[in-house]
Amino acid sequence: MKTIVCSNPQGLEIEEREFPVLVNPADVKISIKRVGICGTDIHAFGGNQPFFSYPRVLGHELSGIVEAVGDEVLDIHIGDLVTVIPYMHCGECVSCQQGKTNCCTKMTVLGVHIDGGMAEAIVVPATHVLPVNQLSLEMAAMVEPLSIGAHAVRRSNVQAGETVLIIGAGPIGLGVAKFAKLRGAQTIMLDISPERLEFAKQWTNCDFILQASDHVEKEMLDLTGSLPTIVYDATGNRQSMMKAFDYAAHGGKLVYVGLVKETISFFDPDFHAKELTLYGSRNATKEDFNFVIDRMSNGEVTEDYISSIIDFNDVIPHFENGKFKANKTLIRFS
Repeated sequence: MKTIVCSNPQGLEIEEREFPVLVNPADVKISIKRVGICGTDIHAFGGNQPFFSYPRVLGHELSGIVEAVGDEVLDIHIGDLVTVIPYMHCGECVSCQQGKTNCCTKMTVLGVHIDGGMAEAIVVPATHVLPVNQLSLEMAAMVEPLSIGAHAVRRSNVQAGETVLIIGAGPIGLGVAKFAKLRGAQTIMLDISPERLEFAKQWTNCDFILQASDHVEKEMLDLTGSLPTIVYDATGNRQSMMKAFDYAAHGGKLVYVGLVKETISFFDPDFHAKELTLYGSRNATKEDFNFVIDRMSNGEVTEDYISSIIDFNDVIPHFENGKFKANKTLIRFS
């Protein structure tokens, strides 16, 4: 089968590999149809993705059609359209026992720690396969990245009427803004790109958009009368993540949704004066996946989140040319 392998930083190759076969009776074989290109894939290609080793088959935002199921699989059937939870957890560690499978101490993520789904087929445990026959292949591939945003919103316990700031209007930030708005928050989106901000305003129905400048705090005060009680940083940019401390109101929360392979620092007297709460938000749980699927099924999340679809043979040029400005690009296998 055709497989896209990131052999080293800046190095992508198409390899021919054997099709996977079912061995474990609790596994499912999926014919991959759509794969979303994620910031994780881009960072891996660029050589700055934490928790990553080469060579690796990329891809964890997946949708496809079930080709085969193990004898112990009862609720997934051949021909089902499915999405995949790509975070393989142990089920035994302290975080798993608390239901926090998204930050398992022995976590292995498809496309990061183990080979992912940029291939014609993949075998995964049935526990990580969700039938979504009511969705399109495109929508099904969107579930994982949007679940990241849904998890951050749930983790921070957004309340109706709160004012929240989302820094970064990329695919993850869009999900955060969408689900914070659906929970009744007043949402502000901040980005350096006017084009991304205009799309964000349309797709998330956010209340305000702000272009990055030296006057963001004053602009927020002019718009809403106070600083936001929750700030989400979805940039994966060190400078932005450190500056985000300044934007939160006293008694507020700062949520790091993005990830950077660097050290983050902050000025402790300001942190204590505001009595801020700092959260890390990693991956998502099955609960978040099901929430997103429900929102898609009832029409609250729409397919125009996807801005482009490219064919399998165009993937390597796409990465090499650095064409990463789209909100969400999908790879079409067939």
